[in-house]
Amino acid sequence: MSDLDGSNIESICEELFGAFQGVLSWAWDSRFKSVLAEFSVDIEDSVRETLERYFSMTWHTANIGQSPDTLRFVNTHLGGLLDEQLFFTSEPTLEGFVFCAWWPWGSGKTISIRISPFYYRLNELQMVELNKKLKHWFGILED
Repeated sequence: MSDLDGSNIESICEELFGAFQGVLSWAWDSRFKSVLAEFSVDIEDSVRETLERYFSMTWHTANIGQSPDTLRFVNTHLGGLLDEQLFFTSEPTLEGFVFCAWWPWGSGKTISIRISPFYYRLNELQMVELNKKLKHWFGILED
């Protein structure tokens, strides 16, 4: 499953981990089956610049309605976008894409991001394997 469709989802995840090494610490978000990092708004600009290097699309409340159906599906699963929230995605392929949900906290001092691949056709066993791989790519030890 390292590359179900030739889209290099594994490469994107590993490169993101490398780009943020020493900057962000990753944890597992079991609610959204994604890796999670929280950081101060003091580094907001540099984190966003890095994300924009790896994700070809940035969605917000004004343009998410024009996104492909699958991106809107994942966005809805995450709770939909609110003002100031962003949804970064790689180019969607026939099989899947990588996304990053950017969620500023109400305090205005912290932002959290959640990153995960999305594949269209995976069975439960494949999803479990994908989650293990995602944790591995971001240096998260198994529970």
